[in-house]
Amino acid sequence: MTDISPDHAAKRFARLAAVQGLYQIELTQRSPQEILKEFHEQPGALLQDAGETADRGIVDQSLVDDIINGVSQNAADLDAMIAGALDARFSVDRIEILLRAILRAGAFELHHHGPIPAGVIINDYVDVTHAFFGAKEPGLVNAVLDKLAKNLRAA
Repeated sequence: MTDISPDHAAKRFARLAAVQGLYQIELTQRSPQEILKEFHEQPGALLQDAGETADRGIVDQSLVDDIINGVSQNAADLDAMIAGALDARFSVDRIEILLRAILRAGAFELHHHGPIPAGVIINDYVDVTHAFFGAKEPGLVNAVLDKLAKNLRAA
């Protein structure tokens, strides 16, 4: 994460934390409120692999809250959007939990954060995907979010 502003770094770490929070919600069936309470008490809890940057508190906590709450409240609608952007061979229900969390978070931001350029959102979620996957998944996230961006922001 070199050569980016501190504000953008805070948003990138927020996106990573939100994806990890969404993953925990789906995996453990804990509520978004529980996950967010834990995050606010100990921000590093969702960023254990981000190193000392997370310890210094460089995370946009309001963005984490917005993404986790927004995805949790709109999961069915987001899944429908994602399904429309997926290749017919794929089903949202059959996508791995972490990959689904990444796609939902990206779709939520593309839909609800209009002032943020689509390219920034897509790039950050592709980077998040690279942190967890190495094969075809980053390309899938890029393709799906790019297609969603064109559909959602074509006005």
